[in-house]
Formats: sequence, structure tokens, C-alpha cells
Amino acid sequence: MAVLARSAVPLLFAVLCLFGILAAHITPEYLAREMLVRFSRNSLLVLSLLIPILAGLGLNFGIVVGAMAGQIGAILVTHWKIGGIGGFALACAVATPIAIVFGIGTGWLFNRAKGREMVTGLIAGFFANGFYQLVFLFAIGALIPFSDPGMVLPQGFGLRNTVDLIGIQYAVDDLIKVQMHLGGSPIRVPVASFLFIGVFCLFNLFFLRTKLGQQLRAMGQDAHVAGIAGIAVERNRVIATVLSTIFAAWGQLFFLQNLGTLNTYSSHEQVGMFSIAALLVSGATVTRASVGQALIGTILFHTLFVVSPLAGKALLGDAQIGEYFRVFVAYAVITVALVLHAWQKRRG
Repeated sequence: MAVLARSAVPLLFAVLCLFGILAAHITPEYLAREMLVRFSRNSLLVLSLLIPILAGLGLNFGIVVGAMAGQIGAILVTHWKIGGIGGFALACAVATPIAIVFGIGTGWLFNRAKGREMVTGLIAGFFANGFYQLVFLFAIGALIPFSDPGMVLPQGFGLRNTVDLIGIQYAVDDLIKVQMHLGGSPIRVPVASFLFIGVFCLFNLFFLRTKLGQQLRAMGQDAHVAGIAGIAVERNRVIATVLSTIFAAWGQLFFLQNLGTLNTYSSHEQVGMFSIAALLVSGATVTRASVGQALIGTILFHTLFVVSPLAGKALLGDAQIGEYFRVFVAYAVITVALVLHAWQKRRG
């Protein structure tokens, strides 16, 4: 019964996905093609949430600041006109120190707001977004030299709403390309991206066995006892936040190289919300999550994303109904998880 209770959420989502697939008459080829793209595009962002949960910080809504760091790296390499895998690697190299600074700041905030890390991360993301908009809408070209007519708005300052990332598009996906045929339709498998995701999963599993990983696990179980045992709780909380922010920056770059286009002012806004929702639909909680749950959640959540508009059109004649439903699901699953977490804390 306990196993069934823990599996209730992913089973419910699996049933919803199956119902949508049958209702919309979606072909296996179409679903496989879409899911290969979405899984390779979004997995790293979901995996970036695991270390803060291990450390007892809960769901890190603050990964949006990591996504901003990744976008800054992408903007700069596009401005410098450096493409291919070298441009992608440079974007990661540029984004990493920015993400470290952002992560230290967010971790410091978390230490000032113990017990309220999730809402603090959410508000920090809103604040950082305002500063990001100010810099890229007004400072670029006016205070910061930036003369690229393809990227700057006609008035001479501020970045365009959409930036073409053709230089780094498919930089990782095209490293190793394998084409499969399913039902007579060619399906491109981004093997290199899956290898990177596999390495990232192995890193998370290995990290749990390190001294720092064991300390973070002890903090997640009881930070007070961990502090008494001599663990530097506040320092380790900052380290966990920095790691999560760096991984979110890299994850956003993986997302963008697959997409090929950057929506300068909004690509990062829903990163935290949708990544957290994807993790939670796997049965993960505010205090417990695993690599397997992150991968399963990514598959289930994005299957629902693919299926919902098509099912809405097939059943109700309006694809927009499906769009509303999937946004509702994203917010609903987070709300339920937070309510259950608060209820369990009160009972405990």
C-alpha cells in the first residue's frame, strides 16, 4: 500500500497521458519524435533541482537566476559570432562564473530566511528578472557598448525581443547524430545530448557518496543535529545553491541550443515552475527526490505537454483548452506538493 501511495501521482499522470494519446489518435512516430526532443531539451533543468532538495532547501525556485546566467552566455557568444561546439563551450564557460555569483547571493538569502527558502527563491527570481530586464532593455547599447544591428533594437539600445542562436543551434545535438526509422518516418536521435544527460545523472549519484554529499544528506534530515555534529551548515547550503545555479545555467544552454532561438525577455521566466512541476509529477516531494524520479517526471510532464493541445482539439474542438489544462496542471501539482509539505510539517 505504501508503494502504491507513493506511485499514485505518476500513475495518475500516466493514465492522463494515455487517455490523451488515445483521444487525439497520436501516432507513435510523432510522440517519439516530440519526446526525444523535449527530453533532451529539459532534463538537465529538472536534474538541477536535486542537490538543494538533498540539502533540505526544498524546491529551488531560484534556478531562474541560473537560467539568466546561461542566457547571458548565449547572448555574448552570439554577439562575438562564435558558433559550433566551441561557441557552446564558451557560453558555458562565460555563464559559470556568473552563475556562481548569482548562486552565492541566492544561498546567502536562503541562510537569512531559513525555513522559507522556496518563497525566498521565488521572490529572488522576480527581483533578478527585473534587474535582467533593466540591463538588457536599457543598459545594452546605452551604458554597455554593444553594436550589433542584428541584435540591438533600432533606437540603438536594448536587445531585440528575439535573438537567433543559429551559431550554437544543435551544437551538442549534432555532435553524434543517429537517425532511426519508426513506422517509415525518420527520427533523429541526439545521442550526444543523451550522453551528457547520462554523465550528469552519474555525477549526481556519485556526488551522494562524497563527503560533501553525505553532509548535505545529514543536513536535509536535520540541520540542527548536523550543526551540532560539526557540519558547516550555512556554508554547505550556499554550496548546494551554487551547484544548482550552475547546473541550471548549463541546462538552459542545452535548452537554447536545441531550440535555436532566444526570447530575450521571457525564455527564463517559467524555467523554475515547469522544472519543479516535472519533478513533482514523478512522485518526488519537497524533501525527497531522486535521479530516476527527475527523468520519469520529465517524460510524464512533457508527454502531457505534447498531448494536451491535441486532445483538447479532438475532444472539444479547441486546442487552447489543452493549453489551459497543461498550465493548470503545472501550477496545481506544485500547489498540492506545498500544501502536503506544510501539513506534514504541522503534524510532525
